[in-house]
Amino acid sequence: MDLNTVWFLLVGVLIIGYALLDGFDLGVGSLFYVLGKTDKERKILINAIGPVWDGNEVWLLTGGGALFAAFPLVYASVFSGFYLAMMLVLFALIFRAVAVEYYFKVDTPGLQKLMGGLFFLGSFLPALLFGVAVGNVVYGIPLDAEQNYAGTFFGLLKPFALCFGIVGLFAFLLQGAAYAALKTEGDQQKRAQEFSKNFALILLVLWLIGGIYSKMAAPHLWENYQKLPLLYVLPLLTLVSLILIPGWVRKNAYQKVFTATSIAFATMILTVAAGLYPNWVIATEPAKNLTIYNASSSPLTLKVMLIIALIGVPIVLLYTIYAYRVFRGKATPEQKGY
Repeated sequence: MDLNTVWFLLVGVLIIGYALLDGFDLGVGSLFYVLGKTDKERKILINAIGPVWDGNEVWLLTGGGALFAAFPLVYASVFSGFYLAMMLVLFALIFRAVAVEYYFKVDTPGLQKLMGGLFFLGSFLPALLFGVAVGNVVYGIPLDAEQNYAGTFFGLLKPFALCFGIVGLFAFLLQGAAYAALKTEGDQQKRAQEFSKNFALILLVLWLIGGIYSKMAAPHLWENYQKLPLLYVLPLLTLVSLILIPGWVRKNAYQKVFTATSIAFATMILTVAAGLYPNWVIATEPAKNLTIYNASSSPLTLKVMLIIALIGVPIVLLYTIYAYRVFRGKATPEQKGY
């Protein structure tokens, strides 16, 4: 296995880490008004993610930094091509951060309502747009001779990309509902359980539709699967995990539900990654595809950065485990000191 492949896998691990951890933050925020019917319930939701949301964001920063260091052409093409969409995501994440940190600090109902609205919008927009971005990368985007994006913002809103966006949105919603069931009690927990069951069934249908659609619209995504049929284990794990969730919801097996949603989400990402490899970005002209070879840094850079990553990533992982251990248990509506 060469360094380019190792970095492809490492960036993939960081992306999955972000999707699973900040995924439930985005999911809880997107469900803020349906899981939080009262002021007390909304405060519980804020406190459910308050101690950990900023730590979860570290995975996004680490993933973006790793992509920039190892595959700078991919970073440049994607972020320049998706500039407006990425700015929307960036401002949404900023608004969400402000909302979480100041929800308990504002002293008027109007300002607290504003913070709640920012929390919702700052969660819903990224949950939708992340999937749209992946859909474009998978389907193919126009690149010029210098491998810069040659399309428009509205050109990114193609049906295939929007389909990916909807699938991604429901994956985030499912992750958020499952996490909320772990952190809440009573009627609020029952609503979270019901959402977990319903979102699992909806996502199952959407995942199957998306798979069939990708076979027709992006057949290149399945070429690796034809060469190595063992890869079909990945989408199969997604389907099995989603099928098991409703039964575990009925048994009040909250931890198993959250584990199943995490496996489903992770294997969804792995399914796409396995289909893309060795490409990072598909171009409408295949000769211009950005791959792990033509878009990578020098071998020396990859080697040095790998050493740094092998030191830094375990630290991030240990910090994450420690934070979740400290803040385990049910959330309450009282303001916390985080």
